[in-house]
Amino acid sequence: MLWGVHMVQTGVQRTFGPRLRGFLAAALSNRFKALGAGAAVTVALQSSTATGLMLTAFAAGGLVELAPALAVMLGANMGTTVVVQLLSFDVVALAPILVLAGVVLFRRTEDATRDFGRVLIGLGLMLTALHQFLVLLDRVVANPDAHALLAHAGDYIPLAILGAALLTWAAHSSVATVLLAMSLAAKGMLPLDAGVAIVLGANLGSAINPLLEGSRGSDPASRRVPIGNLLTRVAGVVVAVAGFRFLLPYAAQLGPSPARALANFHTLFNLALAAAFLPWIGGYAKLIVRVLPQKDEGLAPGAPLYLDPSLRETPALALGAATRESLRMADTLEAMLAGLRVAIATPSRGNIDDVRRLDDVLDSLNSAIKAYLISIAPSTLKPTDGERLAQILAFATNLEHAGDLIDRNLLSVAKRRLQRGVAFSPEGEADLVRLVDRVTANVRLAASVVVTGDEDAARRLVTEKEALRAIEADAVAAHYGRLQSGNVSTVETSSLHLDALRDLKQVNSHLIEGAAYPLLTSMGALLPTRLRSVGKGA
Repeated sequence: MLWGVHMVQTGVQRTFGPRLRGFLAAALSNRFKALGAGAAVTVALQSSTATGLMLTAFAAGGLVELAPALAVMLGANMGTTVVVQLLSFDVVALAPILVLAGVVLFRRTEDATRDFGRVLIGLGLMLTALHQFLVLLDRVVANPDAHALLAHAGDYIPLAILGAALLTWAAHSSVATVLLAMSLAAKGMLPLDAGVAIVLGANLGSAINPLLEGSRGSDPASRRVPIGNLLTRVAGVVVAVAGFRFLLPYAAQLGPSPARALANFHTLFNLALAAAFLPWIGGYAKLIVRVLPQKDEGLAPGAPLYLDPSLRETPALALGAATRESLRMADTLEAMLAGLRVAIATPSRGNIDDVRRLDDVLDSLNSAIKAYLISIAPSTLKPTDGERLAQILAFATNLEHAGDLIDRNLLSVAKRRLQRGVAFSPEGEADLVRLVDRVTANVRLAASVVVTGDEDAARRLVTEKEALRAIEADAVAAHYGRLQSGNVSTVETSSLHLDALRDLKQVNSHLIEGAAYPLLTSMGALLPTRLRSVGKGA
């Protein structure tokens, strides 16, 4: 059953992933829309945990206010009750039909159709698992020791709640726990008071996973949504336990059978929580903000901002997040080139050290992007996703190599010039600055190529290789002319100047290798471009 829930969740995310998140984000304008959106998304995903992880990522990234996010979580918890209600009916006859239809769709070549086939297969597996579980319970019912043990479960209500919460946390599914309690109650093995305790524990346990897995970093503000959701669960359970003996007779009247009564109690519990908290959600959110204030200090410069772990189940979204992070690398490399420009004209130890620290940011971001991308399961990637993943990896890797060139080579040129107390000739300095400006413009062009996938822009970037080669050749020829004329500044800085020209050209080559070549290769357009470049060089 857990695997069926997983297939439904991943199938829905892959079929509707970007639209699902867009629908959720668009519904956050007021609390009532947010409540309904949370319920709808959870019914689609079959998991309030998945919705909680999504909302936690939104809130941690500053994309949603706390009050509507908490309203979504109230709706998500209501959504799980709809799933339980649907699965509680005797619909096992639909299981083979769903599986068969899912297999037929899964064998189709269209990606969206295949993903929806996963949803149908998952639903069929869930229904089959529930039926098989009921069959297996017949053996347990026949065991007098097991029957006696469960019969006394109602004598230990706090332990039953805690055990159900832990089971829900481990299974990542409150639906599974509630259906387990209903199945046991249907067989007459579980008294109603123990069943109610297990339902309460399932509601409590469903709030644990977003807290442990969704919040990132040490900033308390990133935990506001999961903690707020957990506290609503705790408050509801505490009130229910306090009035347990008073509520139990009414719970018994909620359905014609114990199993139906538990399903209806689960629904009413979450409706009551939504009714209790939704009118005061704004004040409740302000209280949580006061208890969990934003940290004054920001993230470390090299810490990733967009690599949300919950997106890895939907490769298209994960690749989008990695692309955004790679653009931060491009911005950092551009800042390094701006610092290098200053170091060429007026070198200082402080400026050189500041620019070198930016290379550490590039290294950290590159490592984070690589780790994030390789953690995406290959089986979830479509062919186009695999190509895109390779392009992002190539871009990030080459940006990191370009940063190393600036750090180890070009800044070393500036540092050696400072140590020797020499200056470039005005003409030589102008040549280097012009080359730095050209490479900086190419950083922006490379970032545009990665984002848009425009073939013409990629070809334009490739032509910059020849343009930089020509600029370098002219600068070297002019340098040798100044040497022959006996220019003192040129003689003193000759080796530094030539090294800087060569390394800037190499930085530009990394931009082309990282942005243009992977795209043109995927389009089958790289070979003609390279041949034309060779012809021009000849």
